[in-house]
Amino acid sequence: MNHTAHGAPVARIALVGDRSEAVRSHARIPALLDALGVRDGLDLDAYWIPSVDAAEDLTGFDAIWVLPGSPYRSEAGILAAIRTARESGIPFLGTCGGFQHALLEFARNACGLPGAGHAENTPGLADEDAVVVPLACSLVGHEGTVDVTPGSRAARLLGTERTPARYHCNYAPNPRHLDLLRAHGLAFTGTDDSGDVRIAELPDHPFFLATLFQPELDGDGTRAHPLITGLATAAVDHARTR
Repeated sequence: MNHTAHGAPVARIALVGDRSEAVRSHARIPALLDALGVRDGLDLDAYWIPSVDAAEDLTGFDAIWVLPGSPYRSEAGILAAIRTARESGIPFLGTCGGFQHALLEFARNACGLPGAGHAENTPGLADEDAVVVPLACSLVGHEGTVDVTPGSRAARLLGTERTPARYHCNYAPNPRHLDLLRAHGLAFTGTDDSGDVRIAELPDHPFFLATLFQPELDGDGTRAHPLITGLATAAVDHARTR
């Protein structure tokens, strides 16, 4: 195991998604990871994993972050990465497209809905099968606020029950499936001013958190958002167990 000068282990994080200069969050992430090392002593050895390679064994990583940038080249690869994190207890963060696919993976593999789909990936998908559907109004470039459930992991990390949020998406959860997802253990712990779900987490997992908004776009890019710091902390904790 590699250790930093201050004794903490270096955690290996898989950044899963199709890296592109056109995706603003992708350009921001390297500086955020550097800031976590400098400011917080949380050193991450980051590997970018294209969606087409994400079905390979990722159990050697200490964290898996499924990044924005949908539609991904390989839906199957993205879902495999999320399933690995969920079933292996590897700290997981999904933002924007990562949030959408975390719900899709859970519907298929934890709720017994093998036909569950994402409307962006499967045009013409029937509503009863669509776990993720088009937004009536696009959230590309939108900024809003999210109310966070008291006592949730998200609330503990944020230190508040209301947080600003920046979006860049056109798809969101289909309300008709939320009760089923809840019944199988997925907690929805953040909603916008209209009551629409914006944060999901698995309370029984070491760290499994997903947001429709993009915390990596918060601030000026020189300091990591508390949810990202939370992932990094969980990754370092995971590395200590190796």
